[in-house]
Formats: sequence, structure tokens, C-alpha cells
Amino acid sequence: MVAAGGLRPLCASARLEERGDGLRFDVEVDGQRATAFALRHRGQVVAYLNRCSHVAMELDWIEGRFLDAEGTVIVCATHGAAYDPAGGHCLGGPCSGRGGLRPIEICERDGVVYWRPDLLVRPRREEAPPA
Repeated sequence: MVAAGGLRPLCASARLEERGDGLRFDVEVDGQRATAFALRHRGQVVAYLNRCSHVAMELDWIEGRFLDAEGTVIVCATHGAAYDPAGGHCLGGPCSGRGGLRPIEICERDGVVYWRPDLLVRPRREEAPPA
């Protein structure tokens, strides 16, 4: 299902709790299968490509676990790179000097979280509407 403006429904707003687990979702990047994730930080939902800027590996150590024990920083499970949930910027660790996480446009309306595909991050082909 595609909403107005190309938005794609992701989940009910209540699914994403402050400092809680994130929600992984399938995407395609440059024709390759990948995952992205959404989580709630300071009351706002944010979403990023699930790829560390240090080494292109998924961040979560257990599916959906992206935040540190305090629930305040996104941490790469493999090498410990730390990212600010508010903007995806690298805060420290091996990602230093390598930018940050790739954001995905996200919004909440009427109790539903939506994401918007862009030129790089698209729905997986099997999820795309027929041409």
C-alpha cells in the first residue's frame, strides 16, 4: 500500500517506544537487498539505513536492538561505533571521520509511521506496486 506523496506505511506509532527496540524493514539500495530501521528518540521517530559508516555491516546485535543499555546512543554491535539517534552523526569509535548513518525520511500521521523512498533507498522489488 502506498499513501499520498509516495509514503509507505511502516507500523502503528505505538510500536516504537521511547528508548525501546527499533523496527527493521526491508529496502533496496542500488538494486541490492538491504535493511533499514526506525526507532523513537526524544518523542520523534527517526529512520536510517541499517549500515555502519565504519564498515558496511548491519548495526543491530539482536534483531531490532540498536541502542546502548541506557537507550540514548545507536551502537554498532560489531565494532562499537556510536551514533547520535537525532541525526545519525558519528559520536565516536571507529566511525570517527567517516560521516554518519544514512537517514530515511519518516513521518507520523494519525497513529501510523510512514517512510518515503528516495533515489537511493527504495522498497524491495517484490513490494513495489506493479507498473
